[in-house]
Parts: sequence; C-alpha cells; structure tokens
Amino acid sequence: MTDAPRETAETAAPARRPEMRVRPTAPIVPPANVSGRALMFVIAIMAFLACLTFGAVSMVRATAASWQSQISREITIQIKPDDNLDMEQALKDARDLALTFAGTRDGTIVDKAATARLLEPWLGEGLDIDELPVPRLVIVTIDEQSPPDFSAMRKALSEKIPQAFLDDHRTWVDRLVAMARTTAFIGTGVLVLVFSAMVLTVVFATRGALSGNRHIVEVLHFVGAEASFVASEFQKHFLLISLKGSFAGGFLAALFFAIAGFWQGRSIATPQSDQATALFGTFSMGFTGYLGIVATMVVIAILTTLTARFTVMRTIYEIDLVRSDPSRTDQLPDT
Repeated sequence: MTDAPRETAETAAPARRPEMRVRPTAPIVPPANVSGRALMFVIAIMAFLACLTFGAVSMVRATAASWQSQISREITIQIKPDDNLDMEQALKDARDLALTFAGTRDGTIVDKAATARLLEPWLGEGLDIDELPVPRLVIVTIDEQSPPDFSAMRKALSEKIPQAFLDDHRTWVDRLVAMARTTAFIGTGVLVLVFSAMVLTVVFATRGALSGNRHIVEVLHFVGAEASFVASEFQKHFLLISLKGSFAGGFLAALFFAIAGFWQGRSIATPQSDQATALFGTFSMGFTGYLGIVATMVVIAILTTLTARFTVMRTIYEIDLVRSDPSRTDQLPDT
C-alpha cells in the first residue's frame, strides 16, 4: 500500500536530465598572432605605396591634361625688334591679321610692363624694354574643336611682317603628352611590382600559418573536412588582416594628399609652393582620385584573399598526393 503513492510521485515528477551545452568551436587559424600582425603592417606599407603611386600618377596626368588644354587654346605671335620696324603698329597688325582667320576668338597684345614681369626671374626688376632687343608677343585664343589653318596664317604673317614668327605650341603639347604617358607607364610598373611583392608576401605568410597549424589541417582533412572548408577558414583570417592593413595604408595616403593640398593652398605665391607646383602640379586629386584610392584598397584585399585561398588549396593538394602515394614524401616542399 505504501509503494503506490511513491510510484505516483516518481511518475509525476520525472528526473531532470542534465543540460547539454555546445562548446563554441575555436577557429582553425589563431585570430591574432605575431605573423598576422607583421603581415598586416607589411600590407599597410604596400597599400600606402600603391595608393601613393596611384595618386601621384592621377595628379600628374590631371596636371598634364590641364597644361595641354591651356596650351591648345592659345597660339603666340612673336615679333622680333628691328630698327626700321614700328613695334606697336606691328603688334596691332599681327593681331588684326590673325583674327581674320576662321577658328580664332580673341587676340591680346602683351604690353611692356607684362613683358618686363615675364623677364624678371632672369634679368631682375627695373627693366627698360626699349633698351633691350626683347621680342614682343601677341597671344591669340583659338577654338580647340576647329583650330585655324596655321600654315596659311604663318605664311600671311611672314609676308606682311617679316619679323613675325607664329608658335602653335605643338612641340610643347607633344612633350606633355609624352610625359603623361611615360609617367602613367612608370606608375603602372610600380603598382605591378608592389602587388607582386604583396602576393609573394601573402604566399609565405599563408604557408607559415599552415606550418603552425598543419596537424590540425591534416586531421580535419583526413576525417572528411573538404578542402574548400579549410581554405575558407584561412581566407577569412587573411581577408580580415588585408582589410585592416589596406585601410590603414590607404587612409595614410589620402591623409598625405589632403595635408599636401592644404599646405599648397595656404602657401600660394610663395617660392616653396611655386616650386612644388612647377615640379608636381597641384596636390588636389578630387573625388575621382580618392575613389581610385578606395578601389586600390579593395583590389589589395581581394588579391590577398585569393592568394591565401590558392596557397591553402595547393598545400592540401600536396597533402593528398602524399596520402595517395607515400613515395612522394620527398617531393612535398617544406612549409
């Protein structure tokens, strides 16, 4: 009689089962180690150099295009002084004759004061143009889309004013175009070298990470883990490293150009700013230049990730070769 209630109580309150807790799995590749931090610094340096090269190439090309456009919009008529020549009248005649040709828009005579200012860097201040055999200039603005017939204009000027010489600036335009192309070619070569060095660095870093975790990779792979799973773990690890490094390098490059542009804007008309502008042009890249820096950062991250994945897949393939044919052990490269 006493056992019935006891059985009822036991059936009414069943024993609690211990709760099962799933232990979080640790990543195959350690999220932070010495090699990872070193690789991040290397990628940051290479990203800085790549973005700096890209920005410099964009800046030089924009400056060369601006100079080319300015030179293409103008031609210069140079009149040499002569004892039997009325210089002021010759300047007016040359301007009026040039404006008769289709494709010309305006003509400006460079006066004596402006001519003296042009010669100040070489001859100093206080020049008397009348005492020096200095040619005088007429600047003619032309239509870039439909320029005038330079040969006919040059012939007409020589017939009316033998001392006049027409300069259409084609030589300077050709030199600027050649300079821009050469700069772009050199910059592209530097970018290729930087990317190649980065890819090789990632290859060695990935193999170093595989060497430290090779036993884990082998066990996972032998128990059935697919190569794509193992590669994805390394891919995530190196993607995070490359994003941090490329962001740091790209940010420093953009900051450099921003500071240089700010300094150039604050020091206009100073000898230092004029020399920097003459050598490198303006340090303003605009939205397109900064967008190119962001694109360079993305390319670096993608290259790093793909390189890491390819290296891991290649290493696992070599492990499979050794597993299927033990005689290939000597052919497996050291990691």
